[in-house]
Amino acid sequence: MDAVFWLLPLLFSASFLLTWVLRRYALHRDLIDIPNFRSSHTMPTPRGGGVAIVTSVLAALPVLAWLALIPWAVMWGLWGAGCGVAVIGFLDDHGHIPARWRLLGHFMAAVWVLFWLGGLPPLELFGLALDLGWSGHALAAIWLVWQLNLYNFMDGVDGIASIEALTVCLGAAAIYAFLGYSVDMLVPVLLAAAVAGFLMWNLPPARIFMGDAGSGFLGVTIGALSIQAGWLAPQLLWCWLILLGVFIVDATWTLIRRLLRGVKVYEAHRSHAYQIASRRLGAHLPVTLGVLAVNVLWLFPIALAVGLNWLDGTVGLAIAYAPLVWAVVRLKAGQPENLLSNAG
Repeated sequence: MDAVFWLLPLLFSASFLLTWVLRRYALHRDLIDIPNFRSSHTMPTPRGGGVAIVTSVLAALPVLAWLALIPWAVMWGLWGAGCGVAVIGFLDDHGHIPARWRLLGHFMAAVWVLFWLGGLPPLELFGLALDLGWSGHALAAIWLVWQLNLYNFMDGVDGIASIEALTVCLGAAAIYAFLGYSVDMLVPVLLAAAVAGFLMWNLPPARIFMGDAGSGFLGVTIGALSIQAGWLAPQLLWCWLILLGVFIVDATWTLIRRLLRGVKVYEAHRSHAYQIASRRLGAHLPVTLGVLAVNVLWLFPIALAVGLNWLDGTVGLAIAYAPLVWAVVRLKAGQPENLLSNAG
């Protein structure tokens, strides 16, 4: 077990150095995000740096399985789904894949990881175990596809997706430690180490963007870890849902508002609450630091209370999400951008 912690600085260093290599590659291949009227940034910036996270984590997972620290089923589930989603994102970063084919690939990745993890575990609602059977597995597939896509949607200002992954994974690992699941905290901690290496290049002002390969990989991996957590202890699934509150609430509320308006939800836009906040504040850093503060000071204590069974999961989720919903409504997330410009 102690030998594994040598992987932490190794993953951080590998991710940091690979990001430097990928930045040079992106500049050489002219893989540059050029700002337009729907962008949240103003400077042309290389993209695709998230491949460093993907490569580092995919290299570490078989080592953990070989050392018998994670089941091979978990390794194959995370490895296959993460690799598949990352390849789709990488190809999309280099060109364009139609939305319907991307979505098909995402659902195939979700089915793959659910096969290896055993599907959706029984849910605990107000102390009662609820086994949804095949309908639950279908719901879990939708959750995974939504998680990886919302992570892509929310990767729009410098450092925000990295900070979200870092705080969520470390928060979940801390809760695992409190509950005695010390071995199961390894994958979230190693994922956080790889993200931290990339974050050194992605802090505002970002020198490289994550890209679809990195954001999709983080989304499906974190989603899969939340499903696995439910098999460890029912309340742990609620803990992950609470820790992910900022991204879930902003992306879901914005999507619903855009659906009700009848617009094409897969088209690029900048009407998420975090994007509106960055324009009003005139900078990315306050928004990224705000997400850090909310995750650490608000969501983590509630998730910990749920993990320790001091608070029912559904009650904890409602308490955690209430101010987040208020914030996105207050910022008018999902409204037409011309109205947002007038209001801002």
